[in-house]
Amino acid sequence: MELTTSFIDPPEWRFCVNTSFKKQRRDRRKFTIVNELGGQYEETFNDVKTQILNYFTYKAVRTVLQQLYEMNPPQYRWFYNFVATNDPTDGKRFLRSLGKEQHGLAERVMITRLHLYGKWVKKCNHAEIYKEISDENLELMRERLMETVIWPSDDTNTEKIG
Repeated sequence: MELTTSFIDPPEWRFCVNTSFKKQRRDRRKFTIVNELGGQYEETFNDVKTQILNYFTYKAVRTVLQQLYEMNPPQYRWFYNFVATNDPTDGKRFLRSLGKEQHGLAERVMITRLHLYGKWVKKCNHAEIYKEISDENLELMRERLMETVIWPSDDTNTEKIG
């Protein structure tokens, strides 16, 4: 018997049976070939890259808001209202909209975003992040194991002494 897991083994095709049909439709069941539901990462991490870009846009917006709060309250109010009506977590769309309204402010956010990313790259320890992910995965698997193990209780001890 060979045990495999989709976490470390190469992805394989799986067969799924659509069981939602009623009993009288049993003969109409079809097999559907599906791949891993989580997505394939052999070739690209574009979704991860997009999330990182969006996060640094969000961080840059917060940084610029703080700077404006301290140095230019009228522009802070305008930018705060703009952020309230436009989602900064969709970085590209947010910066396009901001560029149409206030090009200088959009450039400031873009420069701040690039600066923050540069600082992060210099301070980021990829081996440490890998270890943190690995340790957290292990901790979560242990917790789940402890939840699913049935521990014997004292009253199940049928052995009599003496």
